[in-house]
Amino acid sequence: MSRNREPFISLALYHAFKWSVVSPTLHAYFRGKIYGVENVPQSQPLVVVSNHASYFDPPIVSNCVGRPVAYMAKEELFEIPVLAQAIKLYGAYPVSRGSADRTAIRSALEYLHNGWAVGVFLQGTRTPDGRVTDPKRGAALLAAKAQAPLLPVSVWGTEKILAKGSAIPRAVPLTIRIGNVITTPSSTNKEELEAVTQKCTTVINDMHDLGR
Repeated sequence: MSRNREPFISLALYHAFKWSVVSPTLHAYFRGKIYGVENVPQSQPLVVVSNHASYFDPPIVSNCVGRPVAYMAKEELFEIPVLAQAIKLYGAYPVSRGSADRTAIRSALEYLHNGWAVGVFLQGTRTPDGRVTDPKRGAALLAAKAQAPLLPVSVWGTEKILAKGSAIPRAVPLTIRIGNVITTPSSTNKEELEAVTQKCTTVINDMHDLGR
């Protein structure tokens, strides 16, 4: 949902893209397995926090949680043809990696206050094997500011989609696991945000370690 597009149009494009492209590709091409869909709250603001190993993760995670998710994605992704259009349809908005991008934070809070889910990659960047090794407190901070719970999601296998030097996605099997909701942080206290972040990390890595 961009600022120059009506919410209805944004949602219509989101669902059209989901059912015509993302969902068929996930299930038929990547043979996607999805566990824990019953854990997703459907009617409240929500911070979806996950690991990250591929540029394909935002639409895959959004598809699996079963509700529109606005993604805080690094600005470089918006320079990649086709992918940029796809993630924009999925509510993605750019953030400058390594800086306090106040515009992106305001956008995320606006989505949350309007009842959307917002997706945040816990480490902020891709990792070679999909495990979270250096989590950031951004997701917990957003949750605290918006008084929204966090939903941990593990994506397994996406690091193998693109072989080095290739632009053609490989038909690798993917598994997505959705954990139980983690309670909203009660404050923006650094220690509490760190504790919540570590809890998210443990849950996500434990689900990831289950493999296929």
